[in-house]
This record gives sequence, structure tokens and C-alpha cells, in this order.
Amino acid sequence: MNYSRAPSLAQLAEQPRFDMIVIGGGATGLGTALDAASRGLRVALFESHDFASGTSSRATKLVHGGVRYLAQGHIPLVHEALRERSRLLANAPHNAHALQFVMPSFKWWERPFYGAGLKVYGALSGTHGLGPTEFLSNHETRQALPGVRSDGLSGGVRYWDGQFNDARLAIDLARTATSFGALVFNYCKVDRLIEEAGKVVGVHVVDQETQQGYDVQSNCVINATGVWVDALRGADTSAAKPHLVRPSRGVHLVVSRDFMPTDCAMLIPKTRDGRVLFIVPWLGHLILGTTDTPVDAASREPHADTADVDFILGEAAHYLKCAPTRADVLSIWSGLRPLVQPSADARTQSINREHTIDIAANGLLSVTGGKWTTYRAMAEDVLAHALDHRLLPAGTFAKCVTYDLPILGADSPCNTPDIDRASDPDFVRYAVEHEFARTVSDVLARRSRALFLNAKAAQKLAPQVANHMLHHGISNPDTVSLFQLAQQYRNCP
Repeated sequence: MNYSRAPSLAQLAEQPRFDMIVIGGGATGLGTALDAASRGLRVALFESHDFASGTSSRATKLVHGGVRYLAQGHIPLVHEALRERSRLLANAPHNAHALQFVMPSFKWWERPFYGAGLKVYGALSGTHGLGPTEFLSNHETRQALPGVRSDGLSGGVRYWDGQFNDARLAIDLARTATSFGALVFNYCKVDRLIEEAGKVVGVHVVDQETQQGYDVQSNCVINATGVWVDALRGADTSAAKPHLVRPSRGVHLVVSRDFMPTDCAMLIPKTRDGRVLFIVPWLGHLILGTTDTPVDAASREPHADTADVDFILGEAAHYLKCAPTRADVLSIWSGLRPLVQPSADARTQSINREHTIDIAANGLLSVTGGKWTTYRAMAEDVLAHALDHRLLPAGTFAKCVTYDLPILGADSPCNTPDIDRASDPDFVRYAVEHEFARTVSDVLARRSRALFLNAKAAQKLAPQVANHMLHHGISNPDTVSLFQLAQQYRNCP
């Protein structure tokens, strides 16, 4: 499916009335746009930057029910996530797959204690299970995790969850939504709501490339801007309420797969400060993470700090026989989770990943919280609330069809782990003509994952990618921004 920005913007100007406007091009916004468009509604989605350029490209790449949420007693949340895990794996098999996890045990009580919990976790999967939970001997654990520290190892527990490529799934959702007639725009910023008689009736949006403004009309406006959800809610004083979101920063480090050459992931269920840490194989590399640190304000490019990096490397050193150092870090990235605001004294690692929906007096529907695994269920819930509050046109009663709806993207040559291929002319052409890429960062950070895997290599590829983009009609591929990001992702504080 070919994509051209100019005709879509022309259509926006000529037919500015929509059944639904979605603000935010992350997991929740794209999932909502797809749900609505697949029911036959006319939908427009606006993202101020690139799709999934915020939180939704910076996950731990896991499709999971949440082992720690089970430990906290949030069984309904875990059960829903396990069901949605199976839906994602079935609907996007080119993007998501089952993954074995092994929890190594170094204390006599860990294997039976955590093993019992993981058995319950597997049982909650029911018919959606991906494989059995098994107790492993010392030898079996070392075979599954060849990089694990053997000193004091007493065995382990193997269980199953899922893995995916977050930014690639976001692009696939955008493509699938457009196949149902939705208009989706990156680099189009909603700078204000349009109201009549105290009710939202549309938005004013500015194309960030041309600075041209558009008034777009709809009685159903969805605020799915993640950690920035409160900024839009606060734009209208009549909608002023306590903040919905308490952001939390997660940091991930990428190192060579040589530190643990296996296709199994490692679960560290309880770090020194009570957090969960993963060591996960991904696209030929290893991801170490994540941290969970509360922050006061949302930033477009949150920075990892020294404490984050020291914590992750220090914990990894307790479990790996050859521990990575700062010099081994190929890329480091940080993202903000939109955790739903709890009581004032709650710690962020104790906050679960349930989503919340708020409908303001002016009719603005805001959705936040949740996680990638449950994006589809969140979108379905958004549509249910919009229908219940009569925000959608009369007679809109079509049922949700996304439960078993295939997600496009299996045909994309951009679904590749090969970093060098990211500068191939055909790769770049496809990213521009079919996958909405507008800048070098779009190509190297999200259409490929080069920046996330090896920042230095991505920086070297940037000039070639820029030249290819110029050839395919992108007048300002913005190489400078990629260089700045690459320096940040290489900078190990």
C-alpha cells in the first residue's frame, strides 16, 4: 500500500469532518484508530512527532502478563494481559513470537518459592498458554543460560512469555488502520481544542513540515497522548482535574549477545531494591533492563543517569559470569511509562499497569496507563466508553472486530535485524513510500532499530540514509537530530 502525505493532507482540508479524532500515535492511539476504522467509522489520527517515537518505541520488547503484578495480587489484570498476549501473537506473527524465560536460583528457597508463583502464572494462561513451566537442574539451567554465573547456582525455573518489536508493530498498526480508510499523520501537532457551547467539536492541527494549520471537526476527540495526557486535559480550565499520570522512567542498556549467547531470556525476580530485571535476547543483541524511577515532568528525550546505569550493570554482574561494563554498552535508551496516578505516597514499582479512561465536562475522552500487551483491549474499552457517552454518531453500533484481525506488515522488507541493511536504497524507499518515514531518525530508530541496537553504527549510516531520502522526495530528512540522538544513546553517564 503506497502512502503519499500531500493527498492525505488535501483530503483533510477538503473533508474535515470525522466520526473520531485520535490525538497521539503511540500504542493506544494507533490501536484506537484501528478499532474505530475497522468498525466503519471515519477516523483521523494526529501525532506531533513520529509514530511510537515516545514511550511506545522504548519498551522492554516483551508481550507478557506481568509476573510482578501477579505477586502484587492483580490477578484480573494479569489474566487480561495473558489473553491479549495470545491475540497479539496470533494477529501479528511476523512481529511477535513466544520466548522462553529462565529464572536462575542461587538460594535454596528461590526455586520452589518463585517456581510456585510461575506455575500459577502459567495456569492463569489457560488455553492461551505458550508452553509448560518447568523446574530445571543446575546443568539444565546452565545449558539454557550459557552466560549465567555458575558459582552458587542451584537450578532454575523455565516459563514462557512473548516478545515483539514495539516500533515495528506501531508502524504495522498505522498501515492496517489506513487500509480501513483512516487518515493517520505523523508530524502534525494538535495545538488546541475547538469548542462550542462548552463542548469539544474538533481540534486545530498544524503540519510541522509546512506550518499550515487545519481545523478538523468531530464530536469525539480521543486524548491518547501517553505521559503528556494531562497537558491536553489542562488546556481547558473547565476540564481541570487532578493529574491522571505519574511518569516513571525506564532505562535499557544494549550489549553484545556474547555475554549470554542464547535464545532464552533471564528473569531476575527481585533485585537488591525489590525491582524486576530482565536480560533479554533481541535482534541479535542483549537488552538489560529496566529501571523504574519516578520523574516530575515528561520529557521527549529522557536521559539515563549514572544511578540507572550503575544499577543495571551492577545487577547483571551478580548473575552473569562475564559481566558487561560501561565500555561494552552499544546503546542506551530511556522511556517514560504513563502510570496511572495512585495515592501520593505510592512507589512507582508498586503501581500496576491498568489503564484509566476519563471523560471531561467538555467531552474530551482521555485514556492513559496500560501497556503494549493490552493495547487492543484498551482501544476496545475506549470505543465502549465513547458509545456509552454518545460521543459517536447516532446509529454507531458496529461490534469490535480486532480480536482476530490480522495486522499488516509481513510483507515489509523493513522487518529485519540487519543494521547495515537500514541504509540500503530499497529499504529507505519502502520506509518513505509505505511506512510514513519523514526523517533519518524515523528510518534508523523505528523503521529499522539501528539506533536502539548500536548508536555508533546508526550515526555512521545517517548520511547515506539522508541521501536516499532526498532522492525519494523528502526535502529535509534532518540528519542533525539523528546525530544528536546517537550521541545521547552512546553516552554512558
